[in-house]
Amino acid sequence: MKDFIYPEMMVHIPLCTVKKPENVLIVSDDAEALESEVARHDTMKSKTVSASDLMTNLRDQEDGSADVILMDVLTDDAAAIAHVNRILNDEGLVVLKHPTLDNETDNKKLMQVLGNYFKIIMPYYIGNGETLLLASKAYHPTADIILHRTDMLDGLQYYNCDIHPAAFATPNYIRKTYLGIIKN
Repeated sequence: MKDFIYPEMMVHIPLCTVKKPENVLIVSDDAEALESEVARHDTMKSKTVSASDLMTNLRDQEDGSADVILMDVLTDDAAAIAHVNRILNDEGLVVLKHPTLDNETDNKKLMQVLGNYFKIIMPYYIGNGETLLLASKAYHPTADIILHRTDMLDGLQYYNCDIHPAAFATPNYIRKTYLGIIKN
């Protein structure tokens, strides 16, 4: 997969969904590309913490301090997800890595844990068979897309206002497999 696709899809989908995102928490051990993409949104501040010591770094964050969390790490740890919920404000949204959608057991476990805190849980396709998982307390990624924000982004190589909703299209076998677990 092209190196620019992952960071553009990890960052711009959530930042063009949340109404007024200001504070972005990046959880990654290789955050340079994600930080560069967040910087395209001039009204947003980002903070990066290491994914290596995930629980300590999540515990150290203030309650309600983030509008968006970008987790460049795979976790289904219920305690970590509880911290993510605590760190996000009441309209917050998280995007995280997850097992391939073909890994039904691990995905269902993760989605069920997320379901304790988030109204909307949707996987989205980023190319080359890879998906990310979006969990939101308030905003729907296709109904609440901020079109003027998507149009104001310059220098992107992949993401645009047409890619945004299209990324959430799922085939019927995925819908059936995750019926009642994916919340959209």
